[in-house]
Amino acid sequence: MTTTKEKLADAAANARPYVERALRDQQLRENVRNAYASARAVYEELASRRRVTDAATRLANDKELQGELRKAIEELRNAASRIQDVRRGAAEPGRAARNGLLLLAGVAIGVLFNPVTGPTLRRLLARRLFGGSDGFVYHGNGSQA
Repeated sequence: MTTTKEKLADAAANARPYVERALRDQQLRENVRNAYASARAVYEELASRRRVTDAATRLANDKELQGELRKAIEELRNAASRIQDVRRGAAEPGRAARNGLLLLAGVAIGVLFNPVTGPTLRRLLARRLFGGSDGFVYHGNGSQA
């Protein structure tokens, strides 16, 4: 049986990636801020009406108010998609670049040390990098030609 303390620790552990993303992700904070501002503008316009029917009529007829509401919804969708990236485990931009570089380096090393393509590719690279002079040729058995 889990205690309240364990439940709280589990909830905090589950919320940690989202909180970290909110602290680091400027675009997420901007989306939430814009959504709040738009929703606040719509609320202030509609809250000044005395009756619900007046507010509904105003919302149905006022294109500017509808635009603000659309903007709030779009900003919330953008924020939600950024939060879902955390849930899916999407890499942050810096991590994605590093992972791509590691993948590229791994493929290059694999091609260079591949028994089929490696020797030819290494000779080609040596000629390109160090010039075409054949002053010294390594034969692999310790003798010079």
